[in-house]
Amino acid sequence: MSIDSAALEDFSRAKRKAKFQSMLSALTWKNSNLMSLYEVTSIIKPKSETYLGMQTIPVNKIIGSEGRYHDFSSAFFPKREMLKTRWCSVDTAVLNDIILPPISVYSLGGYYFVRDGNHRVSVAKAQGVEFIDAEVVELDSEIPLSPEMTMKELRAKVVDYERNMFIAQYKSSNLPMGDIVFTTPGSYPEMVNHILVHKYYINQKIDHEISFEEAAESWYKNVYSPIVQEIRQEHLLSAFPGQTEGDMYMWIVRKWDEYKKQDASMPAAEAVKRAGKERGNDFLHLLGRYAKYYLSKLSRS
Repeated sequence: MSIDSAALEDFSRAKRKAKFQSMLSALTWKNSNLMSLYEVTSIIKPKSETYLGMQTIPVNKIIGSEGRYHDFSSAFFPKREMLKTRWCSVDTAVLNDIILPPISVYSLGGYYFVRDGNHRVSVAKAQGVEFIDAEVVELDSEIPLSPEMTMKELRAKVVDYERNMFIAQYKSSNLPMGDIVFTTPGSYPEMVNHILVHKYYINQKIDHEISFEEAAESWYKNVYSPIVQEIRQEHLLSAFPGQTEGDMYMWIVRKWDEYKKQDASMPAAEAVKRAGKERGNDFLHLLGRYAKYYLSKLSRS
């Protein structure tokens, strides 16, 4: 199958732009890749989806893909030679004013992710097309996105959102939120579950039901703070750079649940010590592997 020379030149030009964009992004520490819908939704976790039907959408608002995010730059220029045949066929159709079927997209956080039609979007970008027809399904989210956003920045936005939602909803809980800081999405909702479980067990022992606010204060005093004190005594934060005491609390509680399957009576202090010992052994094992690798390299040189 012969490829139209004009389309071939368009593809080569677009591929060069993708390469230049990648180099420029590396120099400015910006993201040069398309966003992955799966990665984004695994962090944001949309609660619902709504079919919006056919719409005309801005091409510059398309920032990601469901399955082809490795094949195109963040500006949707082609990165791989294997895309040439399909890309050029779409470009040839556009050059000859042939009407192509609409693309299919998800709408999320004010931007769009391609479900079907990645090559059509890429050609539209290369040709300077401003709008494109699309079948749109909207995913519910309160988290705003941006084309330059990294996954790390997105996680931070989600964590900030969840923290603000907790403070707004449970502002009467009197928890010292300056001392409770998480860096992982989902941690603040998980903290609510911890408080609710603590509330349930308290209510089993008394003849009236305590409020969420009372349970939160009791959880902080009798569960969270003692575990954090043990974390400090074991100096566990030094083994987890960038983590907070809140992050470590969540990690310890999960490890504690594992340990209690073998020893249901294990106290929290013992769980912290055991988790710290395991972490230290993992670190020493990794250090040993690196040392063995570099020693073998030196012996061969």
